[in-house]
Amino acid sequence: MALLLGVDTGGTYTDAVLLRDEREVVASAKALTTRHDLAMGIGRAVAEVLRASGAQAGEIGLASLSTTLATNALVEGQGGRAGLIYIGFREVDLAAHGLAEALGGDPALVIAGGHGAGGAEAAALDEGALRRWLEAGQGAGAYAVAGVFATRNPGHELRAAEVIREVTGKPVSLSHHLSAKLNGPKRALTALLNARLIGMIARLIERAEGVLRGQGITAPLMVVRGDGALISAAQARERPIETILSGPAASLIGARWLTGADHALVSDIGGTTTDVAVLRGGRPAIDPEGARVGPWRTMVEAVAMRTFGLGGDSEMHVAEGLGAGVSLGPRRVVPVSLMAVEAPEAVHAALEAQGRAAAPGEMDARFVRAVPGVEAGGLSEREAGLLARIEGAVRPLGAVLRNRMDHAALSRLVRRGLVQLGGVTPSDAAHVLGRLSAWDGEAARLALGLVARKRVGSGDRLAAGAEALAQMIVDRLTHQTALALLEVGFAEEEAGFGLPPAALASHVLMQRGLGPHRGLVRIETGLNVPVIGLGASAASYYGAVGERLHAEVIVPEHAGVANAIGAVVGRVVIRRAGVVTAPAEGRYRAHLESGPEDFADAEAAMMALEAALGNEARAAAVAAGAVDVQVSARREVREAEAEGRRVFLEAEIVVEAGGRPRVAA
Repeated sequence: MALLLGVDTGGTYTDAVLLRDEREVVASAKALTTRHDLAMGIGRAVAEVLRASGAQAGEIGLASLSTTLATNALVEGQGGRAGLIYIGFREVDLAAHGLAEALGGDPALVIAGGHGAGGAEAAALDEGALRRWLEAGQGAGAYAVAGVFATRNPGHELRAAEVIREVTGKPVSLSHHLSAKLNGPKRALTALLNARLIGMIARLIERAEGVLRGQGITAPLMVVRGDGALISAAQARERPIETILSGPAASLIGARWLTGADHALVSDIGGTTTDVAVLRGGRPAIDPEGARVGPWRTMVEAVAMRTFGLGGDSEMHVAEGLGAGVSLGPRRVVPVSLMAVEAPEAVHAALEAQGRAAAPGEMDARFVRAVPGVEAGGLSEREAGLLARIEGAVRPLGAVLRNRMDHAALSRLVRRGLVQLGGVTPSDAAHVLGRLSAWDGEAARLALGLVARKRVGSGDRLAAGAEALAQMIVDRLTHQTALALLEVGFAEEEAGFGLPPAALASHVLMQRGLGPHRGLVRIETGLNVPVIGLGASAASYYGAVGERLHAEVIVPEHAGVANAIGAVVGRVVIRRAGVVTAPAEGRYRAHLESGPEDFADAEAAMMALEAALGNEARAAAVAAGAVDVQVSARREVREAEAEGRRVFLEAEIVVEAGGRPRVAA
């Protein structure tokens, strides 16, 4: 049987795994993620998994990729320049619905056109204004088009796309292709974000395919969608917005494959975040409101995932106040133990010098390094000077910051991705406690020893030594992870408790009940479903999390590469949706891609729409590389009672075409 290759790019590591016949993990491997060029880390992980397995590249029949690129780009405000064509809306609608903020200075054009709720043309499309605007040159790498009621009649969106391609030759994102639902401004936002990602995802896929070909892998490349399904690389290029939450979705699919669990909380701890979601009936729960990424609520179908700024590389902070304590996150820093692998002499020399000081310093065990390959244009004089002092090397933070104003400049360099900070993290604590050994454990011990000397509000030392501080950090990670799991549990409960999930998770009664509390009142609390712990460090931490929550914790074999496994064991699933309305008594209107079509019978209209959607979904599934495609449909018919009879109002039809991806012989 051909081998299947799954690859996942995470914040710290890029994972690769080889499976045989979807039943056996042949080998797995990790390489550090190269954030400035993800394809480099992909190539290293793939080369290592081939070496570890002894397999030949020609034996691989399918390759699949899950990536955080789209998610991170939207969270961090990155992406290409995109132009928005807003048809039939008003100029003030740009500000009213947050689109102006999302544009962030990118060009937008509001023109006449659009349709009514029944699909009839509300105003003629102003092609002349569109052509003049495009010919003036907007400098956009891609365009987004959103029209009023385009889901009821996409004619003006389709025509605008023809004009844009004719004048500019650039890619175009149409809002009705990304969602069949109403809410034009939200569709416009989704189309705009999609256009912004097109160039970035296209470059990643091109580079990834080139890296695979360079290693002799000619199998087709698939990409994980945000709901866990697989799509072809070509479809990912066209609709990159659908790959947001790709990595978390892959972790859920991998969790199901590894454990067979039907109902559980899945918690994936990475370097930067902990992602928590629910498996129901063996399938990921889908967010009914559309995926939220950073500040944006899109119309993309994706897993219902809650993300917490808590991971193995979360920055440790000394808690203020009289008592000794620490907190973690939400920012990610490079662990000192990993910094020391890259620059052992510089890191050890700095830690030893700081240890010889008579008193602890504010910058002890903190480092900074430049990120290679990132465009550094547009820097202020202070920012440029600070970057020059770093000079591409790992340096103690105190050696490059000269005054308080440099702190603000450093923050801006970090936000732009030009530099990375290093400091004490849970990963360092795990090295000190002997739970991890991948990096420089001695550097971790020196760093934690320095931080342990710091004085808290009472005047006492933070901790007795490196081991005591390491345990304090791990205990804090356990506590914050337990809070995250409880928050998700409360968010999924149907019963109302009168408080937000986060407040319920941290409520004194909930926390006392974890004890449990035994007094005049008995309080016992905890989780009532298993927790599946994923991530390279899950085995180090999640046993204590289970004890804290009185819950079964499952950390399966290969938990550290579950995302990569999920990337390749998923199915190709294509969904298409549409509506039938009743504009007048005895008339039933199917809203098709070709335009509205009226029928005298509701069943006939629904059958026509279902057939059209089925053909679209099947063709897209085949184009994605699916075999043995099965098509199913569901209808949601809304009726009203009038004068003792049922009156048809509207029907929504969703068609799903799915199958296994084709594996090359």
